[in-house]
Amino acid sequence: MSQIEGIVLNELQYKESSKILNIYTKELGKINVMARGAYRSKSKLIASTQVFSYCNYEFRNGRTFYYLLDGRVIKSFYNIREKIERTMIGFYILEVFNKSIPEEEPNETLFLFLVKALDTLSNLDENYLEFLIAFELKFISFIGYRPNIEECVSCGNKNIKDLRFSVESGGILCGDCLGKDPYSVKINKIMQNILIKLMYIPFDNIKDISFNREDLMKIQVILERYILYFVERNEFNSLNMLKSMF
Repeated sequence: MSQIEGIVLNELQYKESSKILNIYTKELGKINVMARGAYRSKSKLIASTQVFSYCNYEFRNGRTFYYLLDGRVIKSFYNIREKIERTMIGFYILEVFNKSIPEEEPNETLFLFLVKALDTLSNLDENYLEFLIAFELKFISFIGYRPNIEECVSCGNKNIKDLRFSVESGGILCGDCLGKDPYSVKINKIMQNILIKLMYIPFDNIKDISFNREDLMKIQVILERYILYFVERNEFNSLNMLKSMF
């Protein structure tokens, strides 16, 4: 098989010396890969089977798995592991992809988004919450569930005084449409503006902005519920550790 670009999302030890990997690839989508002997000290597959590794791979297609024949590292994203904040956010990003993306559905735009997110994170020294929220907003939009955050999702009203965010409705509700979702969460105009700003800001500009921490924490909790609702999951394990850190 020709060279396939991919990023290791998750690894699981298999028997004594092998690994089962979830790799998100540009050409094949998310695939399950058997890396035989990857735990052996002299294995040529050690570097290309680490979590976060972005590599050119060669696979052989089997009945249950793709079998890894060779891997050449393009970027290791080793800098992510140098700070605990980067590491925790990085594992959350990989878990979101691993648990939200169907198998073997290639999406080059989404793949390049993952590369850019990890590249940005590997050089980030502050504004971690801003980056996290920007990632969540962009990711959920890329997979087809972009929240309506600029007008009431029900009536289209843009001049809203009593703002609510409805997970089930898919975005902002005004006071007149509150009956659509009595469990919607009250937000303020500042929080709405933060959502809009972080939805559209390029990752490269994250370091240049900063918002109130309390508002960011409230927004992140809402977005967590939003993503879990639309990807039909109960929780992201890595997010529990991340929230305790923040």
